[in-house]
Amino acid sequence: MKQLALALLATLSLCGAAQAHSVKKDAIEIIHPHINEPFAGARSAAAYMAISNEGETAIRLIGIDTAAAKVTSLHTTEHGSDGVARMQPIAGIDIPAGETVVLVPGGMHVMLMGLTAPLKEGDMVPATFLFEQMGPVEVEFMVDPTDGVDHSKMGH
Repeated sequence: MKQLALALLATLSLCGAAQAHSVKKDAIEIIHPHINEPFAGARSAAAYMAISNEGETAIRLIGIDTAAAKVTSLHTTEHGSDGVARMQPIAGIDIPAGETVVLVPGGMHVMLMGLTAPLKEGDMVPATFLFEQMGPVEVEFMVDPTDGVDHSKMGH
């Protein structure tokens, strides 16, 4: 996972200032929170980012609120023995001290279900990240180019 985090961070460092962004509060840094542009008429979307904890104690992300969706939940992707990937809700994401946790397609991610308006590439979507130990952190998701996946058609 550490290699994946480093690869994501390296990729983000190649992006221009208009592409990569982050929010830092205390020991936590939320790196390039983004939503891949959903297809026109989509009812749901997925969001991704890296979360770095430079502190000395673990932090737990327990939720994300945004007016962009009726329901927002943390998810993970589990690959069954039948080869089918299934997305499952999770209660929280632990970010160990001194570590970076990466939310990516095919892994942990944020589901935004019941989109309240279309999301277009370049939009900035306000959200509040809820951490158990430190309270809320105000963030904006950047809407990036589509990932080619219609999350509305997946069983969540």
